[in-house]
Amino acid sequence: MRKPNGKNAASKPDIGPLDTYLGYALRRSQIFVFEEFIRGFEALDLRPAQFSVLLVIQRNPGLNQSEVAALLGVQRANFVAMIDRLEKRGLVERRISDKRSYALHLGKKGEQLLERALLKQDELEAGNEARLGPGGKAALMTLLRKLNG
Repeated sequence: MRKPNGKNAASKPDIGPLDTYLGYALRRSQIFVFEEFIRGFEALDLRPAQFSVLLVIQRNPGLNQSEVAALLGVQRANFVAMIDRLEKRGLVERRISDKRSYALHLGKKGEQLLERALLKQDELEAGNEARLGPGGKAALMTLLRKLNG
């Protein structure tokens, strides 16, 4: 059976040099890891960005919204909406730190959820490490840090 472009339907479509481009490979890997994360965290009702925010707030209680957003590379408008959602769930608390800003802290529910999320993340990380083989994660992380400056 032939496709309209003349290719055999059973053959793999040609994507040209895409699979040799670093950006393409990184994006495909990110999609795979994020899809696995989303499935694994579905029961916790937690997305990757939310997990990152909770972790940063736990490790740095009292940072203001702008500091956390900048640290994670999240646009301020998107970040405020995310904090609003996390606050409504009782995961994050905003506390007035001065007349112009709020300090962020985890609520009790946030601490409990993050504890469960970290256990799940450890499972996912172990699976990724196994796929990369012995020393693979360390080597990959070294290379990625070089790209990140």
